[in-house]
Amino acid sequence: MNRVYNFSAGPAMMPVEVLEEAAKEMLNYKGCGSSVMELSHRSAEYKEIHEEAKNLLKELMNLDDKHEILFLQGGASSQFYMLPMNILNKEDRASYLITGSWAKKAYKEAKYFGQIDILASSEDDNFTYIPEIKENNIAKESKYLYLCTNNTIYGTRIDPKTIKNLKSNIVADMSSNILSEEYDMNQFKIAFAGAQKNLGPSGLTVVVVEKDFIEENKKDLPSMLNYTTHLEKDSMYNTPPCYSIYMCGLVAKWMKNIGGVKKLEELNREKAKLLYDFIDNSNLYKNNIKKEDRSLMNIVFVTGDEELDKEFVKESKAANIVNIKGHRSVGGMRASIYNAMPIEAVEYLINFMKDFEIQHK
Repeated sequence: MNRVYNFSAGPAMMPVEVLEEAAKEMLNYKGCGSSVMELSHRSAEYKEIHEEAKNLLKELMNLDDKHEILFLQGGASSQFYMLPMNILNKEDRASYLITGSWAKKAYKEAKYFGQIDILASSEDDNFTYIPEIKENNIAKESKYLYLCTNNTIYGTRIDPKTIKNLKSNIVADMSSNILSEEYDMNQFKIAFAGAQKNLGPSGLTVVVVEKDFIEENKKDLPSMLNYTTHLEKDSMYNTPPCYSIYMCGLVAKWMKNIGGVKKLEELNREKAKLLYDFIDNSNLYKNNIKKEDRSLMNIVFVTGDEELDKEFVKESKAANIVNIKGHRSVGGMRASIYNAMPIEAVEYLINFMKDFEIQHK
């Protein structure tokens, strides 16, 4: 069976090389006679998997010794409350930049734990741009500035240069563009990402923490919701999502072999440029995102006719292009072109779009 061109926003496609390696090791991991799914998380074999995955991610992120990686569960959505729960007291303030649905949800959860300010929002124009970050407008007593670096639904992203010189404590949801382009990961006090877009299968949440920031704000909390617990126990206070971590390690190894984040960014920019250039020069398709704020990972577009959009989705599926339908809250189409998406798939999509435009003039 031929593989389809999977433009899903997540769970997303994974590198074929990774899937092939995992398939070879499915029944017998490195001669131990068991699948990784059957290994004890206390075994020597699993501990080696755990450490290798963590160290590869640290290397790819160029993390300093002040930062540590946690392997947690509950998806990125669990971090919407776990983060403020660990950092804020009821009287503390924090600032949130509202750039889409996920930032709004994070803001809602944070309000249970502190006094939360909206620094700025782009909801006035249906999140089609990234509002200016004016650091002078952040309250001096604010414990952190919360950002979502890429907005999967709306197709916007925060350019690394935009936040490079900010002095505030930055925490970030990086679920849909982590390791897709070069951010200074040491700039973040906390950064987190659900694995199912760029890091591996669902079930794993990768959390980068600055250890001193966690220590300074340490509180008495239920063990599983306390960052300190997971730091002290190397993310193995309880049984971790072992197989997802194993797969994340394979993806990290693939990223390193390809040339690391610098090379991935180069490839991602090339893919995005091909598709945006085609859309911008088309008479049928439109992308209404402010150009400087366009995502490299999630490219949204419409025909301007809802019925024609539905026909596009229907015909594309027949052409082995799947999961191209836009999020239910915005409609249209969305091509998610994460790290694992080869340029050939983008070219295939563009050729289909050309044919569809000719047939529906």
